[in-house]
Amino acid sequence: MNKAAILHISESFMAYAISLDELNIRLRADKKDKVDVSLLYTYKCDDPHLWQEVKMKKTFEDRFFSYYETDFKLRDKRFAYIFKVQDENEVYYLSENGLEEVYDFEKFYFTSFHLPYIHEADLFEPVEWMKDAVFYQIFPERFRRGDFSKDDSYINQAWEDLPSPSSFAGGDLKGIIERLDYIKDLGVTCLYLTPIFKSPTNHKYDTIDYFEIDPQFGDENDFKKLVEKAHSLGIRIVLDAVFNHMCHENPIFKDVREKGKESRYYDWFYIYGDKVDVEKINYETFAHVYNMPKLKTSHRQVQDYLIKIGKYWIEEFDIDGWRLDVSDEVSHDFWKRFRKEIKSAKKDAVIIGENWHNGESFLRGDELDSIMNYAFTNACLAYFKDEKSAQETSDYLNMDIMRNRDQANRMMLNFLDTHDTPRFITEIGGSRDKLLAALALSVVYMGANSLYYGTEIGLEGKGDPDCRRAFPWVKLDENKDLLENIKEILAIKKHQAIKNGGIKIYSENGLLIVNRFTKEKSLSLVINLESERNFDLSDRKILLANNYKNKKLGQGSFVIWEE
Repeated sequence: MNKAAILHISESFMAYAISLDELNIRLRADKKDKVDVSLLYTYKCDDPHLWQEVKMKKTFEDRFFSYYETDFKLRDKRFAYIFKVQDENEVYYLSENGLEEVYDFEKFYFTSFHLPYIHEADLFEPVEWMKDAVFYQIFPERFRRGDFSKDDSYINQAWEDLPSPSSFAGGDLKGIIERLDYIKDLGVTCLYLTPIFKSPTNHKYDTIDYFEIDPQFGDENDFKKLVEKAHSLGIRIVLDAVFNHMCHENPIFKDVREKGKESRYYDWFYIYGDKVDVEKINYETFAHVYNMPKLKTSHRQVQDYLIKIGKYWIEEFDIDGWRLDVSDEVSHDFWKRFRKEIKSAKKDAVIIGENWHNGESFLRGDELDSIMNYAFTNACLAYFKDEKSAQETSDYLNMDIMRNRDQANRMMLNFLDTHDTPRFITEIGGSRDKLLAALALSVVYMGANSLYYGTEIGLEGKGDPDCRRAFPWVKLDENKDLLENIKEILAIKKHQAIKNGGIKIYSENGLLIVNRFTKEKSLSLVINLESERNFDLSDRKILLANNYKNKKLGQGSFVIWEE
C-alpha cells in the first residue's frame, strides 16, 4: 500500500456540508492499490461514544489516484470521524495523527477529524438554474448593429472586415434585441454580455463609468428593453464587470493623476510615489498596461464603490448575475463582502469568476458560485487536437471534478472558446464533426454550458482580435445543417440526469465515455476520435448521434443514449 498517497483534508473540498444534515466525505488513495475504505464515525456528545462504520465507494480515478466518497446523513451536527484503509495484508487508520496501524479511540477528542458544527449561514447553496443553463456569450461590438440613427463616426471597419485591436464595427444593444428570438430558438437560457459600460475601446474592459452604458451600444432604455424582452422569453442576463482595474480616464483615477496624494482616491490604487507618472508607470496595473490601473480591492471605500455598482444593475435593471473579469487577482475579503451584498439584492443571482486555473479557494460557498472552467477547455483542446488520448482526457476531467465541492461543479461555466481564445473550430483544423462531439461533451459534462456567438455557424478565428469577428448573418442559410445539429445538442441539457445526476467519466477501448445518472434515469455519451469501430446500441434508446451508422462509430463521431 502506498501510504504517502492517502490524503484527507477536513473542512475542505474533501469534507463539506451538502445541507444541514448531510455531508460529503472524500479520501484519496493510490490508483494502483486495491483497498477497501471505510468511514468510522461518532457524535461528539454521545455518551458512551458509539463508533459506527460506513463503507465508502470508489467514484473517480485520475492518472495517479482513486477517490472514495460517501454522502452521509447526520443525526447530530457535531461530528467526529476517522478512516479505515485496508488491503489483503494491512489495515491502517487515518486521523489527524496521520496514518497509524492502531488507533486509540478513547482519545478521539484529541485526534479524530471533526466537523464541529454545521451553520446554516456557512452552507454553499447552489443557484438552481445554473445546473442546466445554456449560456450564449456575446461580444456586443461584433454581434449585430440595430441602431442606424446613432452617431457612427467611430466606426472604422466594414462589418465583414477582419477586426484589428482598435477597429469598430458598430454592434449594439438594439442589434441583440432584434435577434433574441433567434437566440431563444437555439435553446439558450442565459445571455452573457462582455462589458457594456462606457469605455474608449471596442472590448470595454477598461471602464470609464460603471454606471453608464457606452453610447456606442445604446442607453439605459435600450438595456431595459433588452432585459425585459429576454426575461419574457425565459432568458436571463449576466453582465461582465471589471473590478480588478479601471480605465486611466475614469474620473476617479484622473483625480489622482491631477492631485497626487491630495486626492481622496489616492489610497484606492497601488501608487509608488507622491504622484502618478503615466510614462514610468509607477503604479500597479493589469498586465503592465498603463491605461488599466489596478484597484486596491481590500480598501473599504473601494469595496463600497464596487458593491454599489454590483447592486445597482440588479436593483435597477433586474440582471441575473455577474461574470467578473480577472477575479483571481481580486482580494478574497472583497469577494466575501460582494457575495453577501449581491445575494441580499437577488438570492439567485449568479457570481462567476474569470479564473483560468484551479479556483477552489474562491469556491467554498462564501465568495464565487462558479468560475469559467478553463480546465475543461484545456482538456477538450488537447483531446480534440489529438494531443491526448481518451484515457488521459478522462483522467484529467476526473481530477478537475475532484478539485471542488459538488455545489461548485454543478455551476461551473463550461465552454470551448471565448473572446480571449482562438475559435475552437480553428484550433481543431475546421472539423465540424469534432466540433459537434466537443459541444456534446460540454453539454453532458457537469455544470452550465456556454456557446460563444457564431459557433453555431462555424465562425472561425485565430487569437485576439481575430476571435472577435463580426457575426456573418448572411451565412446563416449556408450553415443551416450545422445550426440545426447544434440546437439538437443544446436541447440535451434539459435532461433530468444532467441537471441533478451523478457523473462517471472513463475510457474504454480508446473511446471517451461519460455517464450521467439518477435513480430513475441514465444518459450516456460516447466519443470516438480514432478509426471506425463497432459499437452496438441496438437495445438502447438513442437520443442523438453524429457519424454513427450501421452500429459503427466513425472517426470524430459521438452518440448520446438513454437507459
